[in-house]
Amino acid sequence: MLFETNIRDLLKLLPARQIHRAKQRIRELLVQKRRMLSPEERKSQSELILSQLEAMSCFRDAKSILLYYPKNNEVDVLPLFKRHKDKTLLLPVTHRREMTANPYEGNDKMHRGKFGIPEPTTSPFTGQIDLIVVPAVAFDKQGHRLGRGGGYYDRFIKKHPHAILIGVGYDFQLIEEVPTLHHDQKVHRIILPSQTIQV
Repeated sequence: MLFETNIRDLLKLLPARQIHRAKQRIRELLVQKRRMLSPEERKSQSELILSQLEAMSCFRDAKSILLYYPKNNEVDVLPLFKRHKDKTLLLPVTHRREMTANPYEGNDKMHRGKFGIPEPTTSPFTGQIDLIVVPAVAFDKQGHRLGRGGGYYDRFIKKHPHAILIGVGYDFQLIEEVPTLHHDQKVHRIILPSQTIQV
């Protein structure tokens, strides 16, 4: 209960000028808790999430899907690359303040990107993206998300209004309220090991 209590206390203090500070503190608390997961816990909980995702018609029908390369014990979506070679699977590539979605064509066409995260060396995808699986540090039931902190997804999502946005996370990443600013983008669904939330 320590993490949940700290977050509730922080959200009571939220004049607009403190939103950035509150976001950073929540981010620190939940990343710390996420790092405490054992490899076995991460694997089993990630598989529960992936099985729910793969059962969704929006996933089955999607021809192009933006995934992400997990860091800091995030939900492991990498098994999807082996299981769905019939789809165009994309990974983010960061460029200064912007991001593109580039096709994954194997580990031999990957390199370490701006933040040390593996990124494809392929050319950016220019077609319509049907579905975006969005990583986050925290979600609330209204679909608000607290991301890694760079705003890359928020800016990218605005350019792809037709994509279905699905957030994935562990149960403890669902909190009572995520502090938001006007540019923060919501997701349409949230998948946790224990449940799927339709926003």
